Amino acid sequence: MSEPKKPAFKKIAAAGVMKKLMADYFYELDAAAKSDTEKVAWCTSVGPAELLRACGFKVHFPENHGAMLGATRMATDMIPEANAVGYSPDICSYLTADVGSYLKGETPLSKAYPGIESLPRPDVLVYNTNQCRDVQDWFMWYSRELDVPCIGVHTHRGVGDLTEAHFESQARQFEALVEPLEQISGRKLDPEALKSCMALSRRCSDLWKEVLDTGAAVPSPLTFFDGTIHMGPAVVLRGDPRANEYYETLLAELKQRIADGVGAVEGERHRLYWEGMPVWGKLRDHSTQFSSLETCVVASTYCNSWIFTDLDPDDPYRSMARAYTKLFIVRSDSAKEEYISRMVDFFKIDGILFHDAKTCPANSNNRYGMPERLEERLGIPFVTINGDLNDLRLYSDEQARTAIEAFVEQLDERTG
Repeated sequence: MSEPKKPAFKKIAAAGVMKKLMADYFYELDAAAKSDTEKVAWCTSVGPAELLRACGFKVHFPENHGAMLGATRMATDMIPEANAVGYSPDICSYLTADVGSYLKGETPLSKAYPGIESLPRPDVLVYNTNQCRDVQDWFMWYSRELDVPCIGVHTHRGVGDLTEAHFESQARQFEALVEPLEQISGRKLDPEALKSCMALSRRCSDLWKEVLDTGAAVPSPLTFFDGTIHMGPAVVLRGDPRANEYYETLLAELKQRIADGVGAVEGERHRLYWEGMPVWGKLRDHSTQFSSLETCVVASTYCNSWIFTDLDPDDPYRSMARAYTKLFIVRSDSAKEEYISRMVDFFKIDGILFHDAKTCPANSNNRYGMPERLEERLGIPFVTINGDLNDLRLYSDEQARTAIEAFVEQLDERTG
């Protein structure tokens, strides 16, 4: 293997636009929480945000805050605070970092956005268990702590073949949220407002998919690490026209890169697929290492988790049921393997990296033989790195670096 080169980072110009957009979002949330007239809802990241916006709520996503705690490396100091009140170090480190942040009275929002002193106090907490059971326990903790109502949707798990029975049961649960949300918001749900939010959210989803699909170009104009940053508006501003405007700007820049033959990784030689959660506190380190090895992580399951092509403004509840039940994390292993196989083919992948995140078993798909089955099926190698999404005490720089270097060397040998 040749000596690693000094990485040449190609900054995405649209990042400045996104930074302003995210700042506006957080300041609006803060103003709403301090207002006597606006209501704030906390929502899980793949929950019914469209319904909440249509009911007039400003929406905060605790998982987004958890990721910020990880990316700023504050999480490791916060997690013990949650452990001290009975939350195991083995459960979701988004949960423990976020609860610990509340208990400690510290948030990265205060450092990034002057004038914001704390998270916006919720008027209601709304969850969807399509990601895992931890989100329900997470939101119920705040419900008890803040004496705030908590309502939610319980999604089927391990789903193989999707049926109308799955969607019908979910649709009824979404509809059942309307009455309590109307009582809390003090206003009736306007069906036209819901239709508008659904249309905007669907457009956001379509644009985000187009952004990620540019990774199929050779060389790829963006990396998985870019995606984890630029997914922000798709997570927190679905149903808001500003998210769509942003992705139109980003998409145009990426298409221009493709036209000019500009890759995100200079001298791209290998193309990888990242399966599992990011290691938030190591995004920069990972991006640097892969770039120096002329290896581009071009796609991931994680970033694609905010693509909801089933959303339909004319059938809001059933289409939400379809979109949120088809989510990768909800499906059976056989369905997941079919999905990854399609992604490997579309993005012209040379190898798969599995991240075994200690506190996130629901998003660690390496534990029941999937990597070996996919290697046999697809004829491409894999590597597993051990770590966590937030708790850096569970991550070894040396072990991960060595595993990645050895894997790229293996790819070098395969390509001659």
